[in-house]
Amino acid sequence: MMTTRREFTEEFKREAVGLLESSGRLLMWVARELGIQPSVLRNWRGRLGSDASRAPVAERPVSTAATMSAEGAEIRRLRKELERAQMERAILKEAVGIFS
Repeated sequence: MMTTRREFTEEFKREAVGLLESSGRLLMWVARELGIQPSVLRNWRGRLGSDASRAPVAERPVSTAATMSAEGAEIRRLRKELERAQMERAILKEAVGIFS
């Protein structure tokens, strides 16, 4: 079965590299968010890295404080959810021990 190769515009590539450089996040996370392979983004960064940093400010993706606070809120929510799941798991383990 043949698969078609996806093609991306130069603008998308520049914005992806700009997002990677401005966000401070790991390459793998940015690639996953964009739906591309990390190696593809790594190649674009090597080829376009210096071009993206020279792009006008209006073209660069901006990481705003609102985005960061939203991510922080999500992280706090997920930590609470994880703590609750771990507590439930511990209770269930004790119940299995009691009824066994």
